[in-house]
Amino acid sequence: MLCRALEASAEENAARIKRKRCEAQSEMCSPAEWIRQEDWPVGIRNVGNTCWFSAVIQSLFHLPVFRRLVLNYHLSEKILEKCKSHSRNIAFMQELRCLFALMVGSTRRFVDPSAAVELLRDAFRTNEAQQDVSEFSHKLLDWLEDAFQLAASGKNAEDKQHNPMVQLFYGTFVTERRYEGKMVYNIEQFGQYPLQVNGFNNLDECLEGAMVEKEIESVHSEHHVTSGRERWFKKLPPVLTFELSRFEFNTQLGRPEKIHKKLEFPQIIYMDRYLHKNIEQTHERRGEVKKLKEQLAVLQQKLECYKNYGSGPTKYPLADMLQFVLEFATTKPTSVSPAEDSRQAASSPTPPSAPLSEAISLGSSVSSCQRTPIYKPFTQCRQPIDCPPHPAPHSITEEELHFAKTCLQRWRTEVENDINELKASIDRLTQTLEGMYSDNSLCQAPYRLHAVLVHEGQASAGHYWAYIYDHANQRWLKYNDISVTESSWDELERDSFGGMTNASAYCLMYIDDRLPQLITEDTDDETGQVLHGMDSLPPILRRFVHEDNRWFQQELSEWEEQFCQTATPQEESTASAEPTSPSLDNIQQSPVEPAPQSGSTTEEVDEGKWRSPMWAFHEEYSRLYELSEEETTPQEDARLQHALVYFFQNKAPKRVIERTLLEQFTDRNLSFDERCTQSLSGQNNCNTDEFLYFLCNMTAVVAFAYCRMRDALNYLAHAYETNSTLLRNGEKRGVDKSLIAVYRRKCLTALNESASQLFCSGEEAKVEEGIVIMDEAVIPCLHLMNRDSTLPQEDRDAMEAIRSHWCCCLGRDMDQSLQVKLGELLPRVLDGSADTVVLKDPPKVHVTQVYDLCSRLAAVMESIHNTSVVIVK
Repeated sequence: MLCRALEASAEENAARIKRKRCEAQSEMCSPAEWIRQEDWPVGIRNVGNTCWFSAVIQSLFHLPVFRRLVLNYHLSEKILEKCKSHSRNIAFMQELRCLFALMVGSTRRFVDPSAAVELLRDAFRTNEAQQDVSEFSHKLLDWLEDAFQLAASGKNAEDKQHNPMVQLFYGTFVTERRYEGKMVYNIEQFGQYPLQVNGFNNLDECLEGAMVEKEIESVHSEHHVTSGRERWFKKLPPVLTFELSRFEFNTQLGRPEKIHKKLEFPQIIYMDRYLHKNIEQTHERRGEVKKLKEQLAVLQQKLECYKNYGSGPTKYPLADMLQFVLEFATTKPTSVSPAEDSRQAASSPTPPSAPLSEAISLGSSVSSCQRTPIYKPFTQCRQPIDCPPHPAPHSITEEELHFAKTCLQRWRTEVENDINELKASIDRLTQTLEGMYSDNSLCQAPYRLHAVLVHEGQASAGHYWAYIYDHANQRWLKYNDISVTESSWDELERDSFGGMTNASAYCLMYIDDRLPQLITEDTDDETGQVLHGMDSLPPILRRFVHEDNRWFQQELSEWEEQFCQTATPQEESTASAEPTSPSLDNIQQSPVEPAPQSGSTTEEVDEGKWRSPMWAFHEEYSRLYELSEEETTPQEDARLQHALVYFFQNKAPKRVIERTLLEQFTDRNLSFDERCTQSLSGQNNCNTDEFLYFLCNMTAVVAFAYCRMRDALNYLAHAYETNSTLLRNGEKRGVDKSLIAVYRRKCLTALNESASQLFCSGEEAKVEEGIVIMDEAVIPCLHLMNRDSTLPQEDRDAMEAIRSHWCCCLGRDMDQSLQVKLGELLPRVLDGSADTVVLKDPPKVHVTQVYDLCSRLAAVMESIHNTSVVIVK
């Protein structure tokens, strides 16, 4: 019965994917884009604000110990009959098993989680709003715990200690509280441990703040008593999950807000200092840390006094002030009073004063005041008068000068020595603090970072994705719905620490580094070899995945057949209309003279040979071949001068090249025949995609030149996608993508700015116009760019700037209706994994436009490279 249910599920899964694919035909450039690449991890489709589901499920799936538990989950028929009240949990576990099985062995690039998501939605308050991921995570753990508890009903159903979900994800902590001289103990179980972000700089500080609460004086007791609370981990779970609280409720605005503060976390954290068994050792260290921090605060305060010295509102570094006084005292006295000096300055040009930094050095302070001003003939009318560049004392005796130099030099040296000693002491204390818990006795419980779940946006809306460590290949991977790409720790830091953008980590999943079985793959019981892919699945799930893959292959065949049917009608009609086309072999057998040798001129060939069709054929063949071998600039691209140049550069079959050239020699007016043009554009390795690309690209640049940004962006999006398809078949099929990307990026930025101004105006008509611009132009382009794994960093930065811009709009004061519209728009901007991308139709390929492609392309390339506006008729 279960096998039939799985087969039915496979059929429904294939049908669901097929329906969604039919709804998204505009995004399907090639069926190959839907096929999984070897053993690369699969993505999860976003079925409507479900990026939270994808991020959590991917993090759990790629933990081998959890994956094994889910795939091998089993309930006997006897237990199923007794557990009808838990039907929803059982159904969810069955769908989760199917989803995991597909993620293991599917040939699809991504899988559909709709069945599991639909069961989960009923457990939440609403079906449409984007779910809070912490709420979902708690609900998921509850369901998993209940489901595995049912499977353990053959034993003691009330004993949860044997529940694998409890053993894997749950730990215990003890709370100690001193009240009126007595210690009160309380032991509690925890799953995801919550941590506050505000007021802390790193994960250890968060944990310290969560484990120790400050003592509070009691105001209801007659005696002076204090009560404090400490938490200690009694038992740590193999999978330790920290939930970072980055949301708080703003009582003044009446809405939740996100905390964007930076918070650092390590790849390996040692939990020894937080364990109850180390309470005495940790207490001792905490006492030392407290003393060291007090000493550090005193030293930093002293150093601050040296750096900011003075009794007034303006402070200066003390060493610099002593240096300035010394420079003043050693400056050459002058007999001219300041008033007379100002009158002289009014009647003659004043030389520019030397920067203060030139006189900082103590050794050159005396000589700098006696420097002769430099005459600058191009900036000054005549030689400046000889006057000191800095203020100087009116008179100073040798004794005074000697006293000032001696004292000031000695004081400055003393100050500098004091500052250096303070800095050295601060560095020593800082190193001591950092190494306080790093000795071997407190490094026995290492936990390694397994997954980081990231949220981008504000409290009311945003997008989720996950960074997960690939333990087998020792690398970080980024799981963003259907997109799975290789990443790095630097990228993870940039997106997860917060403080710079609207993206930051909200959940950290660590695993016990002492338990290799957590990340060890399945092995064969007999051979001991590691099981990969389908071999790791139970037989019933293996058949389910095989059936789903069969449906997928059938769907691909139908898709390819439908694609071929739409591409070949013209080819069949042309082929049937020309059954007697001459072949090169027939012509070569005719009694004509051979082609002239290389270097021959037309004068060396008699008129009969010159008029020979075979000689002309070879001459034209050689000319076009040599043209295809030349290196040309983008403005002189020869591929549009003649179809054969394009064929040569893309290694077309020789028979195709020869037949094309023969057809042109058959009739001098053949190139103006509509049927021939259609044939050449549909046959002989020359698809209409090439013409479509060039038309889109040229139309886009012209529209850009005339500031028609919406049209330009639409055509550029089509041009970029078509060009990418062409380049997959050979580097000569298209052009350098960066040329299109530059204009696309400019249009996207300009349109987003325009839409933002319209939206923020608050006027209803302008707001609607701004939303239309976003929905019809900006958002579809963002979705297409998000799918491109080879997207340049400039484009990624532009996308991030656009998303951050709209997230920042949440903090502005605006009407309630405008806030609602912003809340509806923001998820579409942030979620880059939409299944359907709707673009306006590209320009139609008209036959008459083929002839002037070369001149149009040259004009457009001239405009690109010379940044001049070129009018193309």
